[in-house]
Amino acid sequence: MFRNAYRYGFLTGLIAAALASGSAQAQQAYAYSAPQPFLQAAPPAIEPQQPAPQVGDENAELAPRLQRQVVDYSTREAPGTIIVDTPHTFLYYVLGNGKAMRYGIGVGREGFTWSGVKSIARKTEWPDWYPPREMIARQPYLPRMVAGGPGNPLGARAMYIAGTQYRIHGTNNPASIGKHVSSGCIRLTNDNAIDLFNRVKVGAKVIVLPQNGPATREARAQPEERRDDARAAIAAVAPQAEPRPFAGRARTSWNVLRPSGLY
Repeated sequence: MFRNAYRYGFLTGLIAAALASGSAQAQQAYAYSAPQPFLQAAPPAIEPQQPAPQVGDENAELAPRLQRQVVDYSTREAPGTIIVDTPHTFLYYVLGNGKAMRYGIGVGREGFTWSGVKSIARKTEWPDWYPPREMIARQPYLPRMVAGGPGNPLGARAMYIAGTQYRIHGTNNPASIGKHVSSGCIRLTNDNAIDLFNRVKVGAKVIVLPQNGPATREARAQPEERRDDARAAIAAVAPQAEPRPFAGRARTSWNVLRPSGLY
């Protein structure tokens, strides 16, 4: 009898355990599950925008006579005209009412000066530089292309002179301002190039005075700020072909190109 009771109790325990296990599984199967939020794919990483190159106050480091300044300037030319005084390394932006903004500039070295009446064909910020074939022939070591940036010989801004391969531009060599060092381009410090760039309009008249000439000598005899350089403008030089870009596009990073006084 005792053995039967033992068997009965053992079977009862097994049944109870099975029922308890089934109940737990049922509860787990039918347990309330809170809705999960809809998962979206993470947005693609955005490349941080590169900050624009910074330009310092190079104007303040120039000799006082070469610093950007408003001066008395009598001329018949309309406001907005650019007058380049090559022998004195000044560029005048005519303001009107007997005033002009005067900038110290670097101009062409001996044998590379030019003169005439032209206009601004286009303007570019942080321009790339493609040395013309004539310059490559003189300096074969030059790169065929230099990307825009603080070390680029054209500097922060370039204003292209129509009918020529010349530009009014910034520079990576501010020590060249006030000197006759370039291959014919007219250069300013980067901050002055930006200032002029913001003033001048495409189509603006550009008068480049000769290195030597009767009118220039006459201007030298007058007070610097009062001379009428517009009278010294000569007939426009014969238009020159725009330089064709090189087939090779070897790029030289601007941050490894050394400053030069030859551009």
